[in-house]
Amino acid sequence: MTDVPFVDLAAAHAEVEEEVLAGFQRVLAATAFVQGPDVAAFEREYAAFTGARHCVGVANGTDALELAMRALGTGPGTEVVLPANTFVATAEAVVRTGARPVLVDAEPEHLLMDPAATAAVVRSETAAIVPVHLYGRLASAAPFLEFGPPVLEDAAQSQGAVLGGKGLLGAIAATSFYPGKNLGAYGDAGGVVTDSADLARTVRLLRDHGSERKYEHEIVGFNSRLDTLQAVVLRAKLRRLARWNEQRRAAAARYGELLADIADVTLPAPAGEEHVWHLYVVRVPRRDEVAERLGELGVRCGVHYPVPVHLQPAFRFLGHGPGDFPVAEAAAGEILSLPMFPQITAEQQDRVAGALRKILG
Repeated sequence: MTDVPFVDLAAAHAEVEEEVLAGFQRVLAATAFVQGPDVAAFEREYAAFTGARHCVGVANGTDALELAMRALGTGPGTEVVLPANTFVATAEAVVRTGARPVLVDAEPEHLLMDPAATAAVVRSETAAIVPVHLYGRLASAAPFLEFGPPVLEDAAQSQGAVLGGKGLLGAIAATSFYPGKNLGAYGDAGGVVTDSADLARTVRLLRDHGSERKYEHEIVGFNSRLDTLQAVVLRAKLRRLARWNEQRRAAAARYGELLADIADVTLPAPAGEEHVWHLYVVRVPRRDEVAERLGELGVRCGVHYPVPVHLQPAFRFLGHGPGDFPVAEAAAGEILSLPMFPQITAEQQDRVAGALRKILG
């Protein structure tokens, strides 16, 4: 019997294959490999999708975070507040600007950045606050906006999520189009969205050697342009993203029904339009053992994330240790991401639930 994959990229490709191949042929015929028309078209279309005025395509999600931070004035002598429960790229981007990451714990229900903990560390050196939209759920920006520094959303896991009818909640948002995301390219890609023309222009300069006109360089920048072929893929997938997100919501609702009677499985809290279920994350005892046994039963799972940022060797210089962020640390030992993708079938979900019941029932 075929394993249940954690994510099925081939199923998504099958839906867009003809459109993508036609787009590739168009780009190849025009030899528009760098900053081709499809890049500008995707930027317009993704801005409209998010409800933002501007989108700037960049090479990857980590660059998107860094360039957005730099546009906000982040650099040496400044601090950026972010959650300990996030992928390391969020903290990496801070360090790459020369600023210091200031970590805070998660709130226990959704495992998103804790506003109260954030308020306690904001000070005059704080250049930005970075709530991370984890698992497809938006972290409400409202409390963070009250603290003063600009809010930069890490939106790599929330493409298509809205809160109060809005997809952009802070001053600027950075996202990743890594292949496994809700909107995934066929390689690395990223984007920055904002309502500010000034911030958008700064990011555009930064991504292309500080230049708007060839051989004229206003600032020191980077080479972080969105590849034209990736823009072709993203345009094709963007046309289907709303439907794919609805399929994810339906799959999440079905998981809730299938797993409700397994006492040792803690389900994610219910959510509405603000959640696009990039991941379906449950909490279980003996997580590593459960994950191993699921694999033996043909169910592929993930863990997001097994080691909080403050316990990573690369961030020892921050001076943290075990016990500093107890909510994030406790979650790191229990969270388990079940198979989730738009094309997941009822039979596949039945197998996931059956395997969990066999292990924990």
